[in-house]
Amino acid sequence: MDSIFIQIASYRDPELIPTLDDLISKAKYPNNLKICIAHQYSKKDKWDRLTKYKKDSRFIIIDIPYKESLGVCWARNQIQQHYDGEKYTLQLDSHHRFVRGWDVRLIAMMDFIKKIGHQKPLITTYLPSYNPNNDPNDRQTMPWGMSFHKFSPEGVVFFLPYHMSKQIDRPLPARFYSAHFAFTLGKFCKEVPHDPLLYFHGEEISIAARAFTWGYSLFHPHEVIAWHEYTREGRTKHWDDHKQWTEQNTGSLNRMKMLLGVDG
Repeated sequence: MDSIFIQIASYRDPELIPTLDDLISKAKYPNNLKICIAHQYSKKDKWDRLTKYKKDSRFIIIDIPYKESLGVCWARNQIQQHYDGEKYTLQLDSHHRFVRGWDVRLIAMMDFIKKIGHQKPLITTYLPSYNPNNDPNDRQTMPWGMSFHKFSPEGVVFFLPYHMSKQIDRPLPARFYSAHFAFTLGKFCKEVPHDPLLYFHGEEISIAARAFTWGYSLFHPHEVIAWHEYTREGRTKHWDDHKQWTEQNTGSLNRMKMLLGVDG
């Protein structure tokens, strides 16, 4: 069975439930999904209820009061503790929309990449954007790739999306990893788990480097599989609630630089 372990770290996000609804309704085989959510919530957020999914056997919901959260990498690591041998895994954020049949399309890409000689494909990208206030009209229609943008003063690599050519008809070899969209073999959860001591910046380049050392080959999808909301305008983020985040971030950056051998 082509089971997929879905990883979603959600922090006080009103888009979580619409994302889950769309994820399930657009999958060709929704019963093959095992969906694990790090649900970082506040009782003040009346919209943030997962009642409809609490008794669904496909779901593992890790309820985390928002004041107890240690950040996104920590939350992703909590999710990965629940991996149970599923064939594939898909890591997402909690603000997405999906094309119909996204699951079989990703598996078909995976099979193609294996046939051309890469036994551990990792399909990842910065997804094209959508706007929940004007959806689906504002959805970008071309697939996006990831390119180098700059180094921060602390030595963190930043990326920018770019529009991929319409002439590309197969998954495109990639250099960089996106934490909001990554489809690969399920055992990735054990081989390259998220470092719970990283905070935010440095997450993606550290995973890319570690995945490479474990023999994974990174590819961008050549067609649109899903959309991502980038602005999250007016939404509460972890660093809004946790004023000590700068200390966490400093320690995280030092840890990332040690891993990659970056000076400073």
